[in-house]
Amino acid sequence: MSASGASGDGFDGVSERTWFISYAGPDRAWAEWVGWQLLDAGFQVELDYWNWGAGDNFILKMNAALERGRFLALFSPAYFEPDRYTTPEWTAVLARKERITPVRVANVVPPGILSAIASEDLFDRAPAQAREALLAAVKGLSGGPVSEPPFPGQSGTLSRLGATGPRLPGSLPRVRNLPARNAAFTGRDGMLVHLREELASGRRVAVQALHGRGGVGKTQLAIEYVYRFAGEYEMAWWIASEDPTLIPDQLAALAARTGIVPTGTPPAAAVELLLAELGERSRWLLVFDNAEEPTTLAPFMPGGPGHVLITSRNPNWNSHAVPLDVDTLSRAESVALLRAQGAQLSDADADHIAAALEDLPLALAQAAALLTGGLSAADLKEELAVNTAAVLAAGRPPAHYPVSLAAQVQLTADHLHQDDPSAHTLLLALALLAPEPFPLTSCAGRLPDQASTLLAGVLASKLAAGAALQSIARHGLARVQDGTVQLHRLTQAVLTDYLTPDQHHTATTDTEALLTAAHPGDASEPRFWPAWQVLLPHALAADPAQLTTEKGRDVVRDACWYLMERGQPAPARERLQTLYGTWRRQLGADHDDTLWAAHYLARAFDGTLDLDRAHALDEDTLARRRRLYGEEHPDTLNSARSLAVHLWALGRYQEAVTLDEKTLEVQRRVLGAEHPSTLNTASGLAVELAAVGRVEEAVVLGEETLEVRRRVLGAEHPNTLSTASDLAIRLADVGRVEEAVVLAEETLEVRRRVLGPEHPDTLTSIRNLKWLRARDEHE
Repeated sequence: MSASGASGDGFDGVSERTWFISYAGPDRAWAEWVGWQLLDAGFQVELDYWNWGAGDNFILKMNAALERGRFLALFSPAYFEPDRYTTPEWTAVLARKERITPVRVANVVPPGILSAIASEDLFDRAPAQAREALLAAVKGLSGGPVSEPPFPGQSGTLSRLGATGPRLPGSLPRVRNLPARNAAFTGRDGMLVHLREELASGRRVAVQALHGRGGVGKTQLAIEYVYRFAGEYEMAWWIASEDPTLIPDQLAALAARTGIVPTGTPPAAAVELLLAELGERSRWLLVFDNAEEPTTLAPFMPGGPGHVLITSRNPNWNSHAVPLDVDTLSRAESVALLRAQGAQLSDADADHIAAALEDLPLALAQAAALLTGGLSAADLKEELAVNTAAVLAAGRPPAHYPVSLAAQVQLTADHLHQDDPSAHTLLLALALLAPEPFPLTSCAGRLPDQASTLLAGVLASKLAAGAALQSIARHGLARVQDGTVQLHRLTQAVLTDYLTPDQHHTATTDTEALLTAAHPGDASEPRFWPAWQVLLPHALAADPAQLTTEKGRDVVRDACWYLMERGQPAPARERLQTLYGTWRRQLGADHDDTLWAAHYLARAFDGTLDLDRAHALDEDTLARRRRLYGEEHPDTLNSARSLAVHLWALGRYQEAVTLDEKTLEVQRRVLGAEHPSTLNTASGLAVELAAVGRVEEAVVLGEETLEVRRRVLGAEHPNTLSTASDLAIRLADVGRVEEAVVLAEETLEVRRRVLGPEHPDTLTSIRNLKWLRARDEHE
């Protein structure tokens, strides 16, 4: 971040008194102080956040400033971090053989190439001494003021105009009641700068954790802001706001401290007079920490040019403040936080622990406390793998955090239960699903039989679902966006760890109800794939042993079919093996859900080229279905078709053709010629007929099947495209090569659009088209 001097081609007259101030983002308070002092001394300064508007090209502005201005650098540890804009700034000046005028705003040793340049120190000095040092540095290059400008508030240029400048960074307001600063605070530089920019623009700012969890560092960010920019304020007052009834007394104390009212004035009268006075003053900051409801806080927020900072778990502050989303730390910041708390860790161990705790500041601080309390990195990693919730409860929170993450989550969940039992029931059900967005509003109006009474109320309508989501979001327990709700993994771990047996039973039942209500539709249909993509992680997270209904088991099994349709048989196979094994033990080998799991698993075996296992499983499933349902049952016929596929794959061609011919004949009679299962068999049989030399029959059957599939399923259905792709090869085999090329080109275009460029079927179309074009050219 930087500031540039005013325009001017030479360095005579006014233009010789212009400066470009180069500084790192964390030192913005210093840049403001330095800029103000230079302006007050009669120099010209163009600060980026004072004069550059939104949409301005930062690089061009910076280059123009370097071309026309003198270069004043604020040296600090952050200034020399290689990934900041400051690095190309000072290296560009050196490359042009121009001089750098440095001042140190923190104790730092500059790189060797800059070490020979003398610098003045501004830090650890009284304001008047710091100003004197700054102007001495500037005077040494530009011939600045003949005499030292007076300290702000006396007779400087800005002071004579009635302006009040910032105090020296690090100095504290005379009127204050601030919490202790967190000496281990790390990172968040960009967020602090953004927060300062928003406050400096004259708007209120609400610091929120829209990801819906405590422990993300809202309060710590606010504390760090107050201390880092304390020099900008004459008064900074911290108000604990979780209980609104306690706010008037805290504001009345401020009114008494500033002399606005006598001590002992009734709070209501004191607050009224305080708000009126603040409306006329500037350079004050009120911090409302842990505010819950905008409506209860609104009467206590003054107008005027001062600043108001709010921390809250509730995201609904848009009508009262500018929202700032406080998310988890970057991985580098997480590692720095662990080490700042005293943990001695290798890079690999620090990265592993940060990843396990998903970069959540409070959880990291607790982990560091365990590491400095005698637990080794290996021990902590083992405990996190076994029981994350226990770690979050055991880790003693640092002094600047009031409670552990586990206690915080549990306390907030208890408040939600008191305020909205239906929303709490929904929360516990979501805790057993994946830590990904769940499409709740799409479930509205679908009422599964197994849903508890409270959950049924949530799912009764979109309005009811939306109200439950707002309750959860207001308590900061989840991220709510576009009708979805997402719990953080650590929040889930704490909630599930504290479930009573009765609560766990209800939550398990409700989890299945949510999955059932969210079932998107046929997993073979591309139009349902976006919804399946959202639901997939939740379906994969469900415990198959806890599912009690056919519809619930359908969801988790169909999610595997979706994976196979998208060309991912390996993860589908892993999950289907679990489903099949669990349900075979739990329900029995002849149960309908077990047999369907076997049918899907055989396809997954085939997709991963485990052909012998695919054949054996299909053979067993067909035998069971013939015994249970008879030869002509639709499920039996589906198994017969699947077995034929695997007979063919094993080279038993005639057996496959014979079985498919018999299956197709029965399906046409029992199901009808246009039934999807009938069309599946017809399409597969056409391929087999061509391979055994019955090419003309194959073309006739393929053309018939393609025409019906286009009419019944649509021209872009994956099954229609499979038939078209196979028919193109058959057309070439009977000499209709030009038709084959046209059909293959059309098929490839649609597959790229519908399935994607990397789908196995799309890649097959690319190979086929290349072969057909070569054959067309040869003929």
